[in-house]
Amino acid sequence: MKQQTLAIAADQGEGFEHYRKPTKRDAFLAKMQEIVPWRALCEVIEPHYPKAGNGRPPIGLERMLRMYFVQHWFNLADEACEEALLDSTALRRFVGIDLGRERVPDGTTLLKFRRLLEKHKLGEALFAKVGEVLQTQGLKLGTGTIVDATIIGAPSSTKNADKQRDPEMHQTRKGQQWYFGMKMHIGVDSRTGLAHSAVVTAANVHDKHALSELLHGNEQRVYGDSAYASQKALIASKAPKARDFTNQRVRKDGEIDEAERSKNHNKSRVRARVEHVFAVVKRLWGFAKVRYRGLAKNATRAFVVLGLANIYLARQRLMA
Repeated sequence: MKQQTLAIAADQGEGFEHYRKPTKRDAFLAKMQEIVPWRALCEVIEPHYPKAGNGRPPIGLERMLRMYFVQHWFNLADEACEEALLDSTALRRFVGIDLGRERVPDGTTLLKFRRLLEKHKLGEALFAKVGEVLQTQGLKLGTGTIVDATIIGAPSSTKNADKQRDPEMHQTRKGQQWYFGMKMHIGVDSRTGLAHSAVVTAANVHDKHALSELLHGNEQRVYGDSAYASQKALIASKAPKARDFTNQRVRKDGEIDEAERSKNHNKSRVRARVEHVFAVVKRLWGFAKVRYRGLAKNATRAFVVLGLANIYLARQRLMA
């Protein structure tokens, strides 16, 4: 065991700051430290991670992964994440950095790590690995899937070097308002409320076009809003045993069908669970707007954030 330096002792409050009490950030990081399957996730990245050779030895993989997750949890840019680690003792303790012995990995190092994940599409692999780990903990897929999509905004301004908007993002109309960006489609298990599949498209792609990719095939019920109405043939092609429990349109010939509206209300009690995932991703993790240009980079972030959201939503089961 390494001897502690004065810096790490100060960070841990040993002999200093007698009146400091744990904050919500401390409690959150302590919980994530315990329930995130670090070894399993590192095994996904390790084959692609640089190995020690004649040059400068690479930073430890788990340390970079922890820093990368901190970036997502607190919605930080690369350089902002570096500054947050320099500023916060709680974050340094979580990542495992002793300023008395080593420096905080800079924003460029985090950028290279992020590009490594994007190049090898490891965001999808991390999301899948989290799903495997959760299933071994008893959170297995049930017989129902809830499908839905949400818009992730992108800058619509052309005041940039290229004098144009991101060509991979598009605009779409929702209600009486126009939105520009991309769309994140997810399939959520109706029993556990955890996302098991996801697709990222431009915002102008209709929700129904991603439907078949969101089903695992063993469903007996498929829930969704009225955007997925009249898709029984598409559902049957991927999940032959599934019954269509998507919300149907209630206005027919200018009149409202009260019986159909009552059915939709009952279906929505189950369908509302998909909103819990979106609340964590967009409100808690701050992924309401894209940070990068292009669908591929933001898709990697979307898959990683969904995996972290699954861990967060299952935290009580994992802690038990």
